[in-house]
Amino acid sequence: MPGPGHILIICTANICRSPMAAALLRHFLAGQDEPLRSLKVVSAGIAARDNSPPSDYAVAAMKKVSIDLTGETSRTLTQELLDGALAVFCMTESHRAMIQLQFPRVPRHLYLFRQFLPPPVDPEVDDPYGGPLSVYEACRDNLVEAVPSIVQFLKTIVPPAPPTPT
Repeated sequence: MPGPGHILIICTANICRSPMAAALLRHFLAGQDEPLRSLKVVSAGIAARDNSPPSDYAVAAMKKVSIDLTGETSRTLTQELLDGALAVFCMTESHRAMIQLQFPRVPRHLYLFRQFLPPPVDPEVDDPYGGPLSVYEACRDNLVEAVPSIVQFLKTIVPPAPPTPT
């Protein structure tokens, strides 16, 4: 279980979009200053089975950008994951609506993954499941496009690191 203040990425089965998005966000945050660099990023699914590996095409699409998903496993979304999240990013409006309907405590920071991109842009990320590798690559690219805007948003809600004494 991640510690309090993690970033939570949500999709349906947690085997395509959300593990790709979480890995991309972790990769990007690794290049940021503290405290962003130390943020834990996890993913879960509204209808996930625990411990399923990512889809083969999700692994292949991410390998093409030098990110390894092979150690990832799916997990079911729980109230505990939501309660500990600093921010939650969903792939679609229906994921956000399901959280709002199914969970008694809804996170204050509940958004769509592409919500912070300037218009006109579709804020939803289509599910590539069942499609060819090219559909997974397009999904990955849609996720990549959104990551800088998410990092900019996180900078507004994550308290800055305390100054280093000199």
